Amino acid sequence: MLPEERQSFIYSYLYQHAYVTFSALAQLLNVSHMTIRRDIQMLEKDGKVTIISGGAKLNEALKQELPWQEKAQLHHQTKRNIARVAETLVESGQVIYLDAGTTTYEIARSIGDQLKKVTIVTNDFTIGDYLMERQHITFFHTGGQVDRRNRSCIGNSAAAFIRGLNLDIAFISTSSWDIEHGLSTPDEGKALVKQAALASSRRNVLVSDSSKYGKYGMFHICPLQAFDDIIHDDLLPEELQEKIKQLAINLHVVKS
Repeated sequence: MLPEERQSFIYSYLYQHAYVTFSALAQLLNVSHMTIRRDIQMLEKDGKVTIISGGAKLNEALKQELPWQEKAQLHHQTKRNIARVAETLVESGQVIYLDAGTTTYEIARSIGDQLKKVTIVTNDFTIGDYLMERQHITFFHTGGQVDRRNRSCIGNSAAAFIRGLNLDIAFISTSSWDIEHGLSTPDEGKALVKQAALASSRRNVLVSDSSKYGKYGMFHICPLQAFDDIIHDDLLPEELQEKIKQLAINLHVVKS
């Protein structure tokens, strides 16, 4: 395995588990501790991880999201459970925005399976490909600058399209959120799109598993109070749930 491949694996592993020891990585990758240490040092130099005693942890200041294919493999059942709850918020005849992401892809599938006649707007190409075969759903793609890594459109052009719409519900995905920083992203182009969707919708719903909580990116999108609902899994600590409820946000908890 090439150094770049090992480092990609390590970053993906930390994205899912938040912390790992050098010994565990050496075993997983069947390489020496010295090799692992060099790889971790490169990731730390890039600002992605922080070296701690005996191992490494994911940097809370998120520098880069995982590509779509890798994110799709993480917490798959949790995402499907979130999608089932999200679908129950949707009524026939509504105009729905589905943000780019693997959780929102599962929402598209849940809506499609229920044969609800809705209009869906998205900036996600994978969601768009799925909707191409669902004749009962009216479908708009935002267009705009293409982000190949995440199979979506970002930036001013995509945001401008969304700002011209009246949306009933916007389902927003994220790689990073918490009470202190609200919703954020390491990518300015994504921030513009999410902000446009939030401003154009009468009901805003954050969909995110708890592994994304406590991370933050450079670009602030909105405070948590911008959301009417948050759908998350049962691994988010109860004390945090209580603090979020105090912000007058409806929480929907699913099994992880």
